[in-house]
Amino acid sequence: MTASSDTLNPLQRLAALLTRLPGIGEKTALRLALALVRSDSEYVQALGEAISAIHNELRLCATCCDLCTGEVCERCRDQKRDAGVICVVAQPQDRMAIERTGAYHGLYHVLHGVLDPLSGIGPGELRIESLLRRLRGDAVREVIVATSPNVEGDATALYLSKLLQPLGVRVTRIASGVAVGGELEYADLNTLHRALAERRSL
Repeated sequence: MTASSDTLNPLQRLAALLTRLPGIGEKTALRLALALVRSDSEYVQALGEAISAIHNELRLCATCCDLCTGEVCERCRDQKRDAGVICVVAQPQDRMAIERTGAYHGLYHVLHGVLDPLSGIGPGELRIESLLRRLRGDAVREVIVATSPNVEGDATALYLSKLLQPLGVRVTRIASGVAVGGELEYADLNTLHRALAERRSL
C-alpha cells in the first residue's frame, strides 16, 4: 500500500497501519480490517480503548524493566519469590513464556532486545546498566541468562557472563532443551521447564 495516508479511505488506512505490525502482510491486514468493519461498534470501541491504553497506562517496572501499569510490577512486589535469583530475558513475551511453566519462582530482568551489531544494537541499547545496579544493591546468588539459543542470544549470554562474573554472582544459561536457533516465546512448557531445570554455568 504505497498511496499517501491522506488519499486512502478508512479501510485502506487501517489496513496500511496494520501492515506495520510484525508478521502482518497486506492480505492479512486487509482481512483484519474487514473483520473490524463487520464487528459490532462496542467491540471496535473497546479495541480502540485498549490500544490507546498501551501508551497511556503501560510503563517499565522501575526494578526489572518489564511492562506493568504501576511503578513496580507484581512479580517484583511479591515477597514469596526468591529474590536471590534473577532470570534475564530479552523481551516481555519471554518472561511470560517462562512464567507459564510454573517452574520458576525467582525474579526477572527484561533487556528489551539482544546484542545485534548489524542492526545497531549494542550494550547501550539494552537494559544492562539497570541489571548491574540491582546486582550491586541486592543479595543475588544467581543470574540465569534465558535468551533464545540463536547467534544474537548466545552473544548476549556470553557478554553478560563476562560482565557479571567479576561481581561474584553465579551466571548460568538455560539448557539446550530449547532448540538452537529457535525463539524462546514459541517453546512449549515442558521444553522450557527442562531448560530451566538443567541450566548450566557460563
